Order: sequence, then structure tokens, then C-alpha cells
Amino acid sequence: MKPIIKTILWLTLFSISMGFLETSVVVYLRELYYPEGFKFPLVAVPRDIATTEFFREIATIIMLIGAGVMAGKNLIQRFVFFLYSFAIWDIFYYVFLKVLLNWPESLFTWDILFLVPVPWVGPVIAPCIVSLSMIILTFVVLYFQDKGKYVYFTFMEWMFFIFGSITCMVSFMWDYIIYVSSYGVDRGVWTLSSNKNMFDEVKNYIPQHFNWSLFWIGQGIICLVIWMIYKRVKKA
Repeated sequence: MKPIIKTILWLTLFSISMGFLETSVVVYLRELYYPEGFKFPLVAVPRDIATTEFFREIATIIMLIGAGVMAGKNLIQRFVFFLYSFAIWDIFYYVFLKVLLNWPESLFTWDILFLVPVPWVGPVIAPCIVSLSMIILTFVVLYFQDKGKYVYFTFMEWMFFIFGSITCMVSFMWDYIIYVSSYGVDRGVWTLSSNKNMFDEVKNYIPQHFNWSLFWIGQGIICLVIWMIYKRVKKA
């Protein structure tokens, strides 16, 4: 077995296991705060629990970055291994939620995805699409490296990739930000220094519109970058 295949297999196993760990935490939280099943509007979460969740999400990202750094042999490998780990973790998080809770009802069911710096919300299919693009980028890089090609991002490709990623992120925060802005900038945004419960001032918030236009612009730019790398490295 090639070393790179062995690395991918272990990264996959690690990420699936992390996906289950994430799911188990959410199962406990939903049993506590959503005993009749998760749905919007959000239930106010005590400050100590909210703080723990905030840092747990940051710790999760650090663990995924660490997996990529330890598995990769060069900068580009470490980067795509992080993306790959994140993608597998995210996909299997929903797989295990479906197995354990029979949720989501469909790929277009709304979910709260992330809490940093503000809540990200969107239909389940959207983060899954992002994850698939991460996996494709990973295998494009590994395919060429296995053939002895030198794979890297040009400055322009990095700029496009960062811009596309930020655009996708904003699409997830868009609906929440629009809602909060209608009540004043400071009223609905929970921070670590807040004395109030998380979601206390947006407990009537029900997502209305996912900004698909912004999302597809971001995804389109990311796919363009993957294509640019593929064509450039193949030609070289």
C-alpha cells in the first residue's frame, strides 16, 4: 500500500470518528434543549454552556488543523489534508445525526452550523456541497503529487480561493445578520463578554432566506481555482 493511501485512510478514519464525537455532543444538547426535536426558533442557552460551546468549536478546528499538519509532508499537503479532514468530519456529522436522530428531514432542512463569530445558518445541503469541493481539491493535489508534479497555489489563485471562501462564509451568516440588523447591531450578537444567555435576544428568529446567489458565487470561484490549478499543473 502506498504511504499516501495509508495516510488518507487514517485521516478518513480520524475524521469519521470526530464526526461521531461531534454528533454525540449535539445529541446530548438536543436532549437538554430540544427534547421534542431541533427546530427554529433557537432556545436561549445559559452563558456557561454557550462559552463552552464557543471554545469547543474552536478546539475542533484546531484538532482538524493539527491532523492536517501532522499528516502532510509539505505546505500544500498540510492545507488540503486539513480541508479533507474538515470535509469528512462535516459530512459524517450529518450522516450520524440521521442514523441516531433521523434528522435532518431532508437536505434542505435548516441547521445552525457554527457560532464563530456569529451564528451561521443554512440548509444542510450547502455545507455538504462545500465539503465536496474540499475533497475534490484534495484529490487534485494528491493526484499530481503522486505523479511527481510540483503543486502550488499562485498568488492569484490564493486570492481567488480566499475571496470565494469568504463569500461562502458570508452567505451562511447573511440571514442572521439581516435579522439582527433590524433590531440594532448590538442586540442580537452574543459575545464571550456578554452577561446574557446566548440566543436570548433572537429567540424569535426563524431563518427565512438562504442567500444562494452569494453561495454559488463563492462556490463558483472556488471551483474555478481548482480548475486553474488542474490545467496549470497538467500543462507543466
